[in-house]
Amino acid sequence: MNIPFVLGANVEHTAILLDLFIMLAAAKLMAEVFERLKQPAVVGEILAGVIVGPSLLRWVEPSDMISVLAEFGVIFLLFNVGLETKPQSIFQVGRRAAMVAVAGVLLPFAAGYLIALAWGGSFLESMFIAAALVATSVGITARVLGSMGLLDTETSRIILGAAVIDDILGLIILSIVSSVSQGSVSIAGLAKTAGAALVFTLLVAIVGSRLINRLAPMFARSRLERPFFAIGMILCLGLSVASAYIGVAAIIGAFLAGIAMAEATEDNKKMHQLTTGVTEFLVPFFLVNIGMQLDVSVFREVSVIVFAIVLTLVAVITKIVGCGAGAWGLSRREMAQVGFGMVPRGEVGIVVAQIGLGLGVIGKNFFAAVLFMAVATTLIAPPFIKMLFTVDTDGDGIPDPITEIDVSDHFGRIG
Repeated sequence: MNIPFVLGANVEHTAILLDLFIMLAAAKLMAEVFERLKQPAVVGEILAGVIVGPSLLRWVEPSDMISVLAEFGVIFLLFNVGLETKPQSIFQVGRRAAMVAVAGVLLPFAAGYLIALAWGGSFLESMFIAAALVATSVGITARVLGSMGLLDTETSRIILGAAVIDDILGLIILSIVSSVSQGSVSIAGLAKTAGAALVFTLLVAIVGSRLINRLAPMFARSRLERPFFAIGMILCLGLSVASAYIGVAAIIGAFLAGIAMAEATEDNKKMHQLTTGVTEFLVPFFLVNIGMQLDVSVFREVSVIVFAIVLTLVAVITKIVGCGAGAWGLSRREMAQVGFGMVPRGEVGIVVAQIGLGLGVIGKNFFAAVLFMAVATTLIAPPFIKMLFTVDTDGDGIPDPITEIDVSDHFGRIG
């Protein structure tokens, strides 16, 4: 046995455990602070990443291992959201969700392209900036709405439905931009990818739920201690992998897995209790990782700061206006809820920027500005979402925040 190798491995494992400890402790500490300030805990958890990451204390550096944990976090978050969403409820808002998604893609893309072009960006740089503005990180909005127990409202269902459509549209746009940057565009390839993504989504949403429901009695006879939980986890990871292979974000597969299990699970409340424990452990890594992506040292040039602020304002306004307009017919408050719900760019915007940087299409200044925009929109949206979704419980005309008791009742949580 090679003792030095074993010791070295142990040291490396200990370092990883230390990183996870710092991230989780910082996330929960900041979440507690923001809850006491009556602000969304998600904002505190993202800021925790800014504090312990490369920007300030440098206690934890982004790594592949942390990225994997973050991916698991958002996957289980969207699986939980899917468990709260019956397929029929999504189909009921399908037309409006499609309008929200399309308007929320076209307006940000056009505005992002023109802003980048006006700032001296090349054609390809402007295209990648525009593609980054199209993105929506539904994981952030789902986290906020889930903590408030509001995933079953009409506007929440519109946001979730629009996010699925938005992901497919964003995939097509990113594929086109990436192909243009490499000097070739395959219309047949794009059509194949888009068609596969659409068929996969509809197949799982429509057929998957019915199939799982029919197989439920067989699962119930299993000798496993918690058969539905085991099947749910297998389906969650399986459909996440399938989504990734098709070209859609893995979180869409996880969301669809939750939808498929939503009506089939005999004890949905118990399923929530079991998956919530996993989610509450993993999601902070997802949120802290977003904060860690922001390195404030790149903002030494005034021009970069100004462009980042302008880009952020454009990103926020275009989603609010575009998605809000797509929800035309609802009340003004509900239109605002949908608009702000689609604002966060989160890890999706960061990934688009990283692809552009990796292809050598966008420079470091533009990359820094997009990174700032992705994190800033993720921080800006949650307080407004919470404010817009609060309700007047005592009839005094003043919106009151939903209590922790309401949340526990909604999710069936213990303690």
